[in-house]
Amino acid sequence: MELNGVSALVTGGASGLGEATVKELASAGATVVIADLNAERGEELAKSVDGRFVATDVSDEAQMQAAVQAAVDTGKPLRIAVACAGIGWATRTVNREGQPHDLESYKKVIDVNLIGTFNLVRLAGAAMSATDPVGEDGERGAIVNTASVAGLEGQVGQIAYSASKGGIIGMTVPAARDLAAAGIRVNTVAPGILDTPIYGQGPESEEFKKHLASPVPFPKRLGTPAEFGHLVRSLLENSYLNAEVVRIDGGLRMPPK
Repeated sequence: MELNGVSALVTGGASGLGEATVKELASAGATVVIADLNAERGEELAKSVDGRFVATDVSDEAQMQAAVQAAVDTGKPLRIAVACAGIGWATRTVNREGQPHDLESYKKVIDVNLIGTFNLVRLAGAAMSATDPVGEDGERGAIVNTASVAGLEGQVGQIAYSASKGGIIGMTVPAARDLAAAGIRVNTVAPGILDTPIYGQGPESEEFKKHLASPVPFPKRLGTPAEFGHLVRSLLENSYLNAEVVRIDGGLRMPPK
């Protein structure tokens, strides 16, 4: 897939992995629409890459449709969609005091991570299917979703997060099969522990990140958002990569806690 001259939509694009992806796609010549709740950062980033920003709750159908339409309205064919929006926090299924996991917080994680990703796949996929096919293969677009190694090896307290990311992993093959008729590929990235703003800054933060990196075989460090963005670009540009779940984790296999 040629990225130069196309429209791309990135959810969760205002920071972290999404921001790195936005910069990577823009550097390849794509016009990027950033869909995020952080308007201040989203507008600033969009201006820096000559893109667009749309305030978006990915779990809301109307807001996601508006973000897709904004990508269509750039005047360039919408061929790229990347789902990076996600949330998560640690809560056990039953805590040490014998209290069950709060149902509303579980639903919230599923709504943002899983439903939000599905909204991107179905709505962006529909818009892509209306474009003219390109190249010898008749490709119309490519979608990359973001799961997590927690979707395969969830730790203690990750029941909601792991369920949401496992659902994204489970969507990969059927989504790719469904959209194959329209010439649209679907792949998923499953990151390990990547160095995003969620870990904060300063000496205490750096010490904590060293602890997190200790079980990583090699390189013995956290991954970077730029490495994530580079992988996303590779999945988009290589037209024979389809229906794959690709880990980016330095060989990490998550311990129970």
